Amino acid sequence: MKFNLLFFSVLLFAFFSCEPEEKKIPVPETKEEIKEEPKPVIEYGFNYHDYVVDTNRVKKNEGLTHILPKYGIGAGTIFQIAENFDSIFDVRKIKPNHLYTAFQAKDSTNRLLKFVYKKDAINYVVFDFEDSLNVYLGQKEVIVKEKMAGGIVTSSLWNAFMDQDLSPALVGKVTKLYAWSIDFFGIQKGDYFKVIYEAKYVDDEFVGVGKVKSVLFNHLDKDRYFFIYQRDTMPESYFSEEGESMKRALLSAPLEFTRISSKFSHRRLHPVFKYYRPHHGVDYAAPMGTEVVATGNGVVTFAGWAGQAGRLVKIKHTTGDIETKYMHLRRFAKGIKKGVHVSQGQKIGEVGSSGASTGPHLDYRIYINGKAVDPLSIDIPTVDPLKDSALIEYKSYIAPIKVKLDNIAVDTTQI
Repeated sequence: MKFNLLFFSVLLFAFFSCEPEEKKIPVPETKEEIKEEPKPVIEYGFNYHDYVVDTNRVKKNEGLTHILPKYGIGAGTIFQIAENFDSIFDVRKIKPNHLYTAFQAKDSTNRLLKFVYKKDAINYVVFDFEDSLNVYLGQKEVIVKEKMAGGIVTSSLWNAFMDQDLSPALVGKVTKLYAWSIDFFGIQKGDYFKVIYEAKYVDDEFVGVGKVKSVLFNHLDKDRYFFIYQRDTMPESYFSEEGESMKRALLSAPLEFTRISSKFSHRRLHPVFKYYRPHHGVDYAAPMGTEVVATGNGVVTFAGWAGQAGRLVKIKHTTGDIETKYMHLRRFAKGIKKGVHVSQGQKIGEVGSSGASTGPHLDYRIYINGKAVDPLSIDIPTVDPLKDSALIEYKSYIAPIKVKLDNIAVDTTQI
């Protein structure tokens, strides 16, 4: 009996000891919500998180003497800035509507630590009050991107560029590059352009045009290419497809004119004196004060009053026996006087109506070997064309660029 009881107890113990373990239901782990730190706003080299920041615009007739006292800067400090840092920035050149940013301390003092004046999209001035007074210039990072565009002339070259949402600055650069070879007042409906250029961006905003790298301009069904190219230690220059320099000894015109009011003639009725006499120049009608530039490198041989010619500038040029005259000027550019060297494209005066003149215009004349020639008909030679091995190297360089330029699409359905 004892044996049976003992055996039953062992079986009972074995039964309960072999019973499976209670299943544990996994409890999902609760993850802590991860909060992302706000991205730091860094401008002008300063982290906005470290300061109390106030941004505003300069109001009309405002200067530092009006703005800085709002942030606790006294007249004595402002005087030091004007006196000691004028070579870095002339405080009188602060302009209305330009942005400024004040960086103040994040404590009870609210002391002004930095003050930044934005000169333009790229350049700015920092006034540092944190430790010792200091003023320095800075520049925002400029990102340069290569862009391509093309358009067709339906009314004017200007409108052809504007129709493609291109910058007016790009129009100006292209017309200046072709100033030696194309009369843009003679372009026709159906002419078209293709251009590869650099666009500048600051903070993802377009701020200007950089280099014009290559252009195809089709005028009267004739392609005219140019490419920017640097050879050896020479500066970058522009050349045609055949290696001719886009730069000629003389520009095709010394100003941006509205129309040609009188052409070269051996017998013209003078508008003032009412009798026939030679007119050995071209009259360019333009608004009073329009900038007049030297059409080539040379030396000023005369700058003064010349009777019926009014205010006159004469330039003896460095290429060949060439002299140019610029008549009826309103005034001379600063520094223009006899003996001064001038560069092609340099301002020498402004359009006026001095002397025997019926209205604002420029009478422009060219003399070669002492003989008057028609500025509209002469073929001025190019400067320093590429030759021999230099030309072979250049053509190899431009080949892939020309393909890219040719592949730019132009919508001819606008004609």
